[in-house]
Amino acid sequence: MKRILDFYIDGFRNMSITSKKLWLIIAIKLIIMFGILKLFFFKDYLNERYDNEEQKSEYIINELINNKN
Repeated sequence: MKRILDFYIDGFRNMSITSKKLWLIIAIKLIIMFGILKLFFFKDYLNERYDNEEQKSEYIINELINNKN
């Protein structure tokens, strides 16, 4: 496991400055997509409508069965 980790760390150290900047841009975009957008646009629909896990699972099963397009 250590050899694999060292392989990736060494590869990152030997990258050009441009490559490192591109990876930084990718990381920032992922943080925005999965962190910030989830907080504001994707509400926790199941927790707002249903009280327990059984009700949630029934809703999901019904939606999967009834909404086959």
